[in-house]
Amino acid sequence: MNHEGLPMDALNPDNPPASLEPPPRPPRVWKFWGTAVWGFLIFAAMFVGQVAVIVWRIIAQGGELSAAGITHVVADGLTISLSVLAGLPMVLLVLWFAIRRTRISFADYLGLRGTSWRNVIIGIVALVVLVGAWDMVSRAAGREVTPGFMGDVLKSAQEHSALWLLVIAFAVAAPLWEELFARGWLYRGWSESRLGPYGAILLSSLVWTVMHLQYDWFFLCQVLTIGLLFGYLRFRTGSTWLTILLHGLNNFAATIQTWWLAG
Repeated sequence: MNHEGLPMDALNPDNPPASLEPPPRPPRVWKFWGTAVWGFLIFAAMFVGQVAVIVWRIIAQGGELSAAGITHVVADGLTISLSVLAGLPMVLLVLWFAIRRTRISFADYLGLRGTSWRNVIIGIVALVVLVGAWDMVSRAAGREVTPGFMGDVLKSAQEHSALWLLVIAFAVAAPLWEELFARGWLYRGWSESRLGPYGAILLSSLVWTVMHLQYDWFFLCQVLTIGLLFGYLRFRTGSTWLTILLHGLNNFAATIQTWWLAG
């Protein structure tokens, strides 16, 4: 020891003191604006993936990259199936980049945890009641129970022997990436901002509804209420797997219903 009470090794140039490494950065959740900006990038990546498939299909069919050519291909059941499937890996990729910066695991950040059978049954019953109520209102108003264009999409997929692919796209791929985006990513970040859980449920449901602008106002209202239900279940159970399951069951039932009504 020297006269100042320091170890002699601290003054020895041959044995410099060990450097103190800064503590690791603590995990953090993206708040409102971070969630919004990354959410835009996630959606943009999905859009790019889907557009790439559409362009490929136009070129493969010898068509032109024009408004008429795009409209023709987009109405094709096989193209819709492939584009929906192409959106999933793009969403997963950007989600991975965004979540990696938070130092929180992918599954934990997005709420990919199991839930009880009781919650599953409650979710299914609530969804059946909600969709059933909308069907009753639709019939009472003399409206179609399912969107008219869905019948044309199903027939087109059948002509290409791709009905099975359409079912996978609508009942598996679409529910996966939409729920990971809306009830996983958007809800997680916004619920921990000033919005709180209920504000996050409402805003994420509105964003999810806007993603379905191919429907008219009546079906958009139905989509919004389903989104609110899914958001509430995500809040109460903490499980995005539950909303993915319910979303997949809803889309599968809607596909079967459309196929049945279309004959």
